[in-house]
Amino acid sequence: MIEKIGCVMESVDQMVRHAVWNAGADGIVVGISGGIDSAVAAGFAARAVGPERVLGIALPGAVTDPADLEDAGAVCRHLGIELRTMSIDPVIEAYRHYPGLTESKYVLGNLMARTRMTLLYAVANQENRLVCGTSNRTEYLLGYSTKHGDAAADIQPILHLYKTEVFEVAREMGLPERVVEKPPSAGLWAGQTDEKDLGATYAEIDAALRTLAAKDWEAETEVEALVLTRVRASAHKRVAPPNLLSTR
Repeated sequence: MIEKIGCVMESVDQMVRHAVWNAGADGIVVGISGGIDSAVAAGFAARAVGPERVLGIALPGAVTDPADLEDAGAVCRHLGIELRTMSIDPVIEAYRHYPGLTESKYVLGNLMARTRMTLLYAVANQENRLVCGTSNRTEYLLGYSTKHGDAAADIQPILHLYKTEVFEVAREMGLPERVVEKPPSAGLWAGQTDEKDLGATYAEIDAALRTLAAKDWEAETEVEALVLTRVRASAHKRVAPPNLLSTR
């Protein structure tokens, strides 16, 4: 777990403040899902630049659990930041005019993630804000995110934290207990949970990632093999696309 958690959190605060200052931005916008990652990311943003300069936006769709919206509100009230709600349903409905695009729940889930990020960037452009990402280290290494969707951002305050460490920081921040305790979910379809998708618990995955890194990425257990397969298959999400400039 995190040693000297206060020092780690202060380092993130400084990074966020510098990014906002360097960009000449007036503030930060973050998508608030009602989950722990967006809550902790928003918490760092509020600590760094003040809650009055942070805007939370809830972006529900047809499958969004009403309880998640309640939790989004609780997080923003706890942090003292403004919350706006913008439904993505009108945009998703437009995609239904293209045959086959919304038949697969995975394709539809990616469309939802990219639509949400498009709306966040639209608000950021309009109000001279930076978009705060909500990706943690575990999901980044596994590729458990959508390119140009939830993986896109101007700042990533929790990208260095394993998922189990995100829980630790959330408790240190005093975030609402219901947000900290509920099963993590991307909320892309009814009944979806992260651990069900990934095939292991976050505690198992984080332990495997740490062990793999220490053993030069050689798997010895079933969970390590599962994790290593995901890490290798998602490498394209962590590097810039191939281009001619890179060969000159």
